[in-house]
Amino acid sequence: MEASIQTNATKQQVKAAPILFSLLLGAFIGMFSETALNIALPELMKQLQVGPTTIQWLTTGYMLVLGILGPVSGLLLQWFTTRQLFIASLSFSTLGSLIAGLAPNFEVLLAARFFQAAGLALLLPLMLNAILILFPPEKRGAAMGLMGLVLTFAPASGPTIAGLIIEKLSWHWIFWISSTVLLIALITGIIFLKNISFITRPKIDLLSLLLSTIGFGSLLFGFSKAGELGWSDVLVLSCVTIGVFALALFTWRQFRIASPLMNLRTFRYPMFSLSVVLFTVVMMLLLSSMLLLPMLLQNGLGKNVLQAGLLLLPGTLISGIAGPFMGKLFDKYGPRKLIIPGLILIGVIMFIFSTITVNTSTIFIIALHCVFLLALSMVMMPAQTNGMNQLPAELYPHGTAIMSTLQQVAGAIGSALAMTMLATGQSSYLRDKGFDMSNGLDFAQVDPAMIEHLPSSFVSGITGAFIFAGVMSIIALFISFFMKRVKPGEQ
Repeated sequence: MEASIQTNATKQQVKAAPILFSLLLGAFIGMFSETALNIALPELMKQLQVGPTTIQWLTTGYMLVLGILGPVSGLLLQWFTTRQLFIASLSFSTLGSLIAGLAPNFEVLLAARFFQAAGLALLLPLMLNAILILFPPEKRGAAMGLMGLVLTFAPASGPTIAGLIIEKLSWHWIFWISSTVLLIALITGIIFLKNISFITRPKIDLLSLLLSTIGFGSLLFGFSKAGELGWSDVLVLSCVTIGVFALALFTWRQFRIASPLMNLRTFRYPMFSLSVVLFTVVMMLLLSSMLLLPMLLQNGLGKNVLQAGLLLLPGTLISGIAGPFMGKLFDKYGPRKLIIPGLILIGVIMFIFSTITVNTSTIFIIALHCVFLLALSMVMMPAQTNGMNQLPAELYPHGTAIMSTLQQVAGAIGSALAMTMLATGQSSYLRDKGFDMSNGLDFAQVDPAMIEHLPSSFVSGITGAFIFAGVMSIIALFISFFMKRVKPGEQ
């Protein structure tokens, strides 16, 4: 039986600003947390006595949880009120931040990251769904621009802010500060947040839920372990195979039942389909670059944590300013005039990044980073907004679930591939220098003779990751030529 928690007349009386502020503040901390530890990874490897493929789980594991819970978010949006989901998501995020601040070892820190990710997995689709409900299509670009600010500025600011915190305090304070802001967002939301969604309570298909969890979980686990074990490893191949098979069954199942967990019929809207592809590629580039760049500045160019954070600050500020501005440009000019130039810039920047050496000027790195984040803001929000605009209102929960799930899956896969290419390239460089790399690169027991070669090996290893990113941007550019501005429900 369908039931609505609110009439259209009541919804029109809701003030959008307080609701949007509460959601944006909570999402900002969630996305900030996704990359905040990146700049501390080299130090964490030493303190926690783990290698690069293990420490990667603090980022990849975070996105793994987001990818697994993403398909469920569409169902939750139809079962629980806006306030209930908001309070639950902020509670998970706050609890995770508090546990992380007290974490004595890697295992506890990783568990805390899972709690944080669970909170963000609920909040991101809730925020997107709220914007779609509160704002008409002709004004949606400006609101989505604010969301774009969160999706770009928050993860981009993570390494910078975290670098400043670590220099003066310790990495634990990243989470103490995050938990404080999350409490503020939670209290603000409890006071101002109103129920604006519609509850229909569709039937829950447990088989779809099981297939989704196995599929996304196995696929992402396989990609992540590939960085540690190699792509020929039996475990890696088994996980990837199981993941693909489970997702194929999941897809088949969604078209066979009356109330799908994730309504894949949204892909019959062509602009939505194109937007999903573009948005996931951009998230792959953003999150993998936010993982690699702090490590490049520290391990490759010899900067300390504070210096690395400050070097990333200009680009972070540019992305924050550009997000809302791009939203207004989208409302005026549509997607193509922003997305195509943005992807061209991204491709050029990625290939330039692949040519850097240990002697590359830091000013040059700053300039590349600034242009890269500016170009990302030209693509991310317009692509997402144009795709969601084409969907009818009844498909909003499923569209947001698909968008949130695939962007995190892409981010996890992109980060895992980047780290794999980094580890492979670094080992290859050191092997050419005559070192035995049969057991991989163990930072807990580094050969003293190898130390002087580590910066050059890191820069050599990161080249492949940036070339891969450049190729992905070229593919996205080709897809962008088919984009056109659409109206709600238009096919």
